[in-house]
Amino acid sequence: MNGSIMARNNVKISGNGKKTIIFAHGFGCDQLMWRYVIPAFEENYRVVVFDYVGSGKSDIQAYDANRYGNLNGYAQDIIDICHELELKNAIFVGHSVSAMIGILASIREVDLFEKLVLIGPSPRYLNDFPDYIGGFDEEVMEELLTLMETNYAGWANYLAPAIMGNSDQPQLAHELEQSFCAMNPQIARQFARTTFLADNRQDLTEVSIPALILQCSQDIIAPLEVGTFVHYQIPHSTLRFMEATGHCPHISHPEETIQLIKEYLDTA
Repeated sequence: MNGSIMARNNVKISGNGKKTIIFAHGFGCDQLMWRYVIPAFEENYRVVVFDYVGSGKSDIQAYDANRYGNLNGYAQDIIDICHELELKNAIFVGHSVSAMIGILASIREVDLFEKLVLIGPSPRYLNDFPDYIGGFDEEVMEELLTLMETNYAGWANYLAPAIMGNSDQPQLAHELEQSFCAMNPQIARQFARTTFLADNRQDLTEVSIPALILQCSQDIIAPLEVGTFVHYQIPHSTLRFMEATGHCPHISHPEETIQLIKEYLDTA
């Protein structure tokens, strides 16, 4: 086994099943964000979690601005991990930007995955009126990215509660803010631009494997219109609207997240 890839992405493996399920974290997060969900799958699956380069406990020395200047670089991370673990027909669960990263990986090497589970996916965060509602006007997005560049801590403090929602659980927003602040600001800024300025709408129709789309309510990052758009564009997709609010149901509503994923895997 190539220790460099395992260390580069801080790959961790647990569970007892023959089928493998991979959990991929979103922007500004790391594999610990899955800690409430993973135990529910360890009895029947081999569970793989990891950190993208620049996140969590990955090898920051492996960061390459050119490679990670677009989402294909992160997709290659996933492909590398799958090759290293000799995975075929795995289940891929991707949160937020990882939904698109997983889609890109599945298009490039379709035999890696059997099913996709896309939590809060968005192929385009910017509005493109009149045909597409992404949730953000370009001017607002540029203001957020400028704030990130000029006052990173202030940006994290402002955006974390808005992303997490669930104001009755303020500790969740605090955890997300801390996760943001744990990243190298320069890497975080590039990852943010790579994420929030990407346009992967044309890639959706290229997905050839079944996909579950989990759409939260009151999600400012991926509004309802986005989940519906993704569903209509991916040929073999199932859309489930969640009672969960915010953008991180695996943290705020892990029981519902687990239930919907299990229902899909058991019946699809």
